[in-house]
Amino acid sequence: MTLEEFQNDIRQGIPDKLPAAKPYDKQINHAPKRKEILTPEEEVLALKNALRYFPEKHHAVLAKEFAEELHKYGRIYMYRFRPDYPMYARPIEEYPARCKQAAAIMLMIQNNLDEAVAQHPHELITYGGNGAVFQNWAQYRLTMKYLSEMTENQTLVMYSGHPMGLFPSHPEAPRVVVTNGMVIPNYSKPDDWERFNALGVSQYGQMTAGSYMYIGPQGIVHGTTITVMNAARKRYHDGRTDSRGMLFVSSGLGGMSGAQPKAGVISGVVSVIAEINPKAAQKRYDQGWVDELHTSLDELIPRIRKAVEAKEVVSMAYVGNVVDLWERLAEEDIRVDLGSDQTSLHNPWAGGYYPVGLTYEASNKMMVDEPVRFRECVQESLRRQIDAINKLTAKGMYFFDYGNAFLLESSRAGAAVTGKDGKFRYPSYVQDIMGPMFFDYGFGPFRWVCTSGKPEDLALTDRLAAEVLEEIRKTAPDDIKGQLDDNIHWIREAGRNHLVVGSQARILYADSEGRIKIAQAFNEAVKDGRLSAPVVLGRDHHDVSGTDSPYRETSNIYDGSNRTADMAIQNVIGDSFRGATWVSIHNGGGVGWGEVINGGFGMVVDGTPEADRRIRQMLLWDVNNGIARRSWARNKGAYDAIRREMQRTPELKVTLPNYADEDLIRKTLQTK
Repeated sequence: MTLEEFQNDIRQGIPDKLPAAKPYDKQINHAPKRKEILTPEEEVLALKNALRYFPEKHHAVLAKEFAEELHKYGRIYMYRFRPDYPMYARPIEEYPARCKQAAAIMLMIQNNLDEAVAQHPHELITYGGNGAVFQNWAQYRLTMKYLSEMTENQTLVMYSGHPMGLFPSHPEAPRVVVTNGMVIPNYSKPDDWERFNALGVSQYGQMTAGSYMYIGPQGIVHGTTITVMNAARKRYHDGRTDSRGMLFVSSGLGGMSGAQPKAGVISGVVSVIAEINPKAAQKRYDQGWVDELHTSLDELIPRIRKAVEAKEVVSMAYVGNVVDLWERLAEEDIRVDLGSDQTSLHNPWAGGYYPVGLTYEASNKMMVDEPVRFRECVQESLRRQIDAINKLTAKGMYFFDYGNAFLLESSRAGAAVTGKDGKFRYPSYVQDIMGPMFFDYGFGPFRWVCTSGKPEDLALTDRLAAEVLEEIRKTAPDDIKGQLDDNIHWIREAGRNHLVVGSQARILYADSEGRIKIAQAFNEAVKDGRLSAPVVLGRDHHDVSGTDSPYRETSNIYDGSNRTADMAIQNVIGDSFRGATWVSIHNGGGVGWGEVINGGFGMVVDGTPEADRRIRQMLLWDVNNGIARRSWARNKGAYDAIRREMQRTPELKVTLPNYADEDLIRKTLQTK
């Protein structure tokens, strides 16, 4: 397909003439069949909802086709309308657009659906089993058409993947406003998502899937690396000063969890990650994100012993069920130093977790044909998994929940995962590591994408970012020097670690000062031509301010507000009028539908004075909103960080907490 043909295909949107039906590509990793949940009348409604994208002349053909999709897959994906052109992030100048901001958003959308990046690309699912960019291919085509027509005086409104339309606005407004899964709270249970999604009226956007900010497994690898590194440091004793020879065991290679083996290598440990889906494991091996594939525990166990004894830095994938791996490790009395789990247990009944004793194929069939039995199998599997983990922690393993609802669903399954006080026996990694060491100080997963698509532009941004952090390090207070040292090392080594999958993107943990100064350095480099095209700035929603989630991002907030969502809502509103190019707010993400509210942004940095102003205003708010909230919760690191920011920024005035004497309070209450 020529560039002109590609651009014309984008501009036409939904074609007036029906394209040929697409064959079902069995080489692609597809989403499992979804739960049959609609009543007969709701099935009628689902078909009516799908057909409203098309003129009546096509309804006879499409009604039959969409009904078949609904019954066969549990959803209407409109496979026929999947484009013929390859899906990947092209250089920004190749997109047919009337403004650069719109072209940048088109690039980011296509990256999220790239077959090398997305978990189930033909179902428009980027990661997490159900983290969708769109609900169907008509929505994709119509959105890209609108973006090709958009001016700087319009804003595109997105309702859970559906483009409601272009509305008049102004150049300082966001070009796109995204909502995903925003349902009335009383209708936010997992079956509600199944029903709404099957009807075609809502979707689960995960975090960066539905907000067009996913950058492949790299998007989580820095956070996973600093988590594994600091978890390993908790194991230093008797003079030990490095992590070589430590064994790290976890599960999941499909989406963001695919970062784990790379993070293990960067952290210097032996890592073993289980993955039940052979295609997912092979994909990560082919991409260089895992060193070895093993299908037999009889072969794997001796290999683990050898690697640990030799203090190798190596990553291994076990293509099989993680419960079999945990039980064998406990049975063989192998010392495991670090343990976690990254199965998608926010989605336990629809492909997020595969129970022990069933093949991948058998599980996919049972979850549809026998959902009650499948649920029982999942819960029995979780009980067995926790039993094995408990045996290993009793012998010294440090286990942490990586925030995908593993402990939550295990507790609901009746697993032995709570202590006498009713609290989980194991910490969330945010409670123990990420919250007190990073989020409270404003450090979080800042990211950027070079829209030129040129590796040399990415290499320059790496150098600029490192120079900025090294300069900040010279006068940094002692309580953040360790974080800066780790982050400087990360960005200096990023190119050598071969992290790029899809767009020319980078992830780097940085605080407010670091993000602003790095972004300003990029803007100056675009202005003077050292960078050949604009840069898109963003972050994971899993950040200081972007997410309210009591089992993950806000799990280290102890003033009783960890189940409130003011922070995430305030954040997206504040970003929208301070300079974001696009903003998004989602129900669900990480720990599941109904368990979290999270939001994000994208910002196009184009070398202009306007971009510099947006950087200063929006990035300051985007980080310090969360620090202020954490400070008010009496988190000491956040209290110190927000006081420093007020000294740097005279216009910033934050309400600080007074600390009460708990003994006084308890004595007062006892005298009632």
